[in-house]
Amino acid sequence: FFFFLVCNSFFVHLGEMMGFVGSVGWTESGVLGQKSSFVCCNKPILGGRVGRRTLGRWEMMALRVAVVGGGPAGACAAETLAAAGIETYLIERKMDNAKPCGGAIPLCMVDEFDLPISLIDRKVRKMKMISPSNREVDVGKTLRDDEYIGMLRREVLDSFLRERAIEKGAKPINGLVTKINMAKGDSDPYSIEYSDYEDREKDAGKSKTLEVDMVIGADGANSRVARDMDAGDYNYAIAFQERIKLPEDKMEYYKELAEMYVGDDVSPDFYAWVFPKYDHVGVGTGTVINRPAIKTYQKGIRDRAAEKLAGGKIIKVEAHPIPEHPRPRRVNGRVALVGDAAGYVTKCSGEGIYFAAKSGRMCAEAIVQVSQNGNRIPTESQIINSYIRDWDNKYWSTYKVLDILQAVFYRNNVAREAFVELCGDDYVQKVTFDSYLYKTVTRGSPLEDIKLLFTTVGSFIRANSFAPQDQPLPQ
Repeated sequence: FFFFLVCNSFFVHLGEMMGFVGSVGWTESGVLGQKSSFVCCNKPILGGRVGRRTLGRWEMMALRVAVVGGGPAGACAAETLAAAGIETYLIERKMDNAKPCGGAIPLCMVDEFDLPISLIDRKVRKMKMISPSNREVDVGKTLRDDEYIGMLRREVLDSFLRERAIEKGAKPINGLVTKINMAKGDSDPYSIEYSDYEDREKDAGKSKTLEVDMVIGADGANSRVARDMDAGDYNYAIAFQERIKLPEDKMEYYKELAEMYVGDDVSPDFYAWVFPKYDHVGVGTGTVINRPAIKTYQKGIRDRAAEKLAGGKIIKVEAHPIPEHPRPRRVNGRVALVGDAAGYVTKCSGEGIYFAAKSGRMCAEAIVQVSQNGNRIPTESQIINSYIRDWDNKYWSTYKVLDILQAVFYRNNVAREAFVELCGDDYVQKVTFDSYLYKTVTRGSPLEDIKLLFTTVGSFIRANSFAPQDQPLPQ
């Protein structure tokens, strides 16, 4: 989501000054449903070449990987594996799925993931931050002419990424995974049970089984893979969004503009948004601490933006869980989690598209490397010491600082008012956009950072005089 724009770099700089940020290393044949054997010369070959016995003889076979989930994380993982020549299955229960999502992507993702510009519905160059007292701050004045935030529809992006993975050689399976039978031994296969939806007229929901050597779970916050591999639980937010088709004149207002609202009337611990799409806007909110009242908060954002949404027609209503932090266990044996299934959504912002795609690619690249392009079976320690280590070293500080400082800026309306005021500062906007658009931490001026610290204190003092009083949580 879009909140990352205005908080990530500022939080990281503030975290550095406060000492928060540091680095951290955190079957007999290949036919579906038939039993595979991975014993060569009566010894397991974990970490060695992949072998299977066929008609009494041992033959060298390719590593088989199942990717469960066809969103950005799963599609990018499948594409990377298939491009390396690894036998890859991409399992998705709903090929036309449209996940509820704000749909914002950083500029760097377009080039890094070779996305065609046609996927971008709107190039957002302006943003309004709206405080609990309805004070508005314009954000985006430091952007260059060629810089923008890409706004897109998830069904369009996800479909493109899946099709590209299939073109690279991934084998698509339209099905719902119902169970992952974990490997009993170090070199035994994983058995995936699923309901096949490929032929909806004849055999819709027919139970089938697939045996593979590795599994990548990219099946979202309610991950079946995570459950069966005993990855542990995590706290989650509920995101609720309505797609609203506006009259042409109202839609023109949002041509290059996105809005973010904060206040306890729209969320006690998150934010609400109005994001432009192709021919409509996405209007939504989210919360962790008061999920049962999500529709009350959705009414709050509709009321706050009522004048701008006048004459609009709701064309779709969506809701979805969003993880709040990484799962306790992201690798178990030869099963690894990526994207929302792993918990890779930033605290405060809810941003997940880029990190989902990036984690899927990084996980697959690690598998390609440690398996020597599919000729060896990776071990759990190899996956942890490549994929997990590299991910945590690269992104731990971003997740940790946002987690810590959410308590600072979301604890009440005074803090929210102060935050919105800070977003009007040119220095904050410059380092924030640079960090968000290119996913690199921009090092600012030490003098400016010290000034920002005092500005933050002053914003809190001023906000005390006019911030609306916080109300009890609605039931």
